[in-house]
Amino acid sequence: MLALTWRRGVVVGALLSCALLLAACSGSSGTSSHHHKPNPGPVPTPPPRPVVPAGSQRVSCPTATTTVHNADELMATLSHPQPGQSIRIADGTYTGKFVGTGSGTAQQPIFLCGDSGAVLDGGGIKAGYALHLDGVSWWRLVGFTVRNGQKGVVADHTQHTVIQGLQVSGIGDEAIHLRTFSSDNVVIGNSVSNTGLRRDKFGEGVYVGTAESNWCKLTNCEPDNSDRNVVRDNTIAGTRAESIDIKEGTTSGAIVDNTFDGTALAGADSWVDVKGNGWLIEGNTGHKSPQDGFQTHQVVNGWGTGNTFTRNVADVDGPGYGIHLAPIATNKVSCDNKASGAGQGLTNTKCA
Repeated sequence: MLALTWRRGVVVGALLSCALLLAACSGSSGTSSHHHKPNPGPVPTPPPRPVVPAGSQRVSCPTATTTVHNADELMATLSHPQPGQSIRIADGTYTGKFVGTGSGTAQQPIFLCGDSGAVLDGGGIKAGYALHLDGVSWWRLVGFTVRNGQKGVVADHTQHTVIQGLQVSGIGDEAIHLRTFSSDNVVIGNSVSNTGLRRDKFGEGVYVGTAESNWCKLTNCEPDNSDRNVVRDNTIAGTRAESIDIKEGTTSGAIVDNTFDGTALAGADSWVDVKGNGWLIEGNTGHKSPQDGFQTHQVVNGWGTGNTFTRNVADVDGPGYGIHLAPIATNKVSCDNKASGAGQGLTNTKCA
């Protein structure tokens, strides 16, 4: 189990159990609909100031109970895993679209482990998902390489899962995507690069939630409440769109201690764009952006607020701000953030 410790702040209610145990309220699924407008629901109440996670322990793969050596063996194993099973991917190239189904438990998670020489190849940047977790809980993806897919790793209706130490590159759209009510997951220590090869504006490094324009397609016209996810200690470079994109409908997650290189940005103008509520953005470092370092936006009324920026370092080398809030709303920028090379300075609000 991934253990999270906390340095300061008050953990309230469900967030305490979810952050410390990677446990959470599971989301409900929805059926597709193309005939209704998205329902934003009641205007959400901005949550209290986000809790600051002080650190986390990465998971370690146990001794393998199953070792796979080719794509057919991997597909068959992923289709019927058992709680507590530890699947080892031997070094080699596995070409196909791989789908993980079945769930582990808090005491017996399912491990899928490999070294960087174990390569899941999606078969082309227009060919679908290289690795898809579909309606699962308590998985641990550790150490292997994912490349050459339209999307790299996609998690739908996925809970309490760790995506750790993967190398994800050469992707048509986004590298790692948590969506459709995927909550209480941790994306930690991954190396993401060279995304947006199919279309630059879809080339995010890590993407959490679903854009309002797709709610009727994916979440029965309801907000995608992919909540309390943690994105930590990742190195993200060579993405054509944002290093991390946080969508409207998501709440109370954390973006902590990541490193961004925006040299390749073409379909976005910042490393991080937060449109959800109550997110903590702490201790991240970015270099080179065409406009701003970090941004908030309000796409749907009531969203894009209650977010906190602290201890970030923005070497923007662009005409905008280190941190640009649009609107300012109840978002907060601490004075311990630093910006250099930003034409407009640190932020468009008063730091506190």
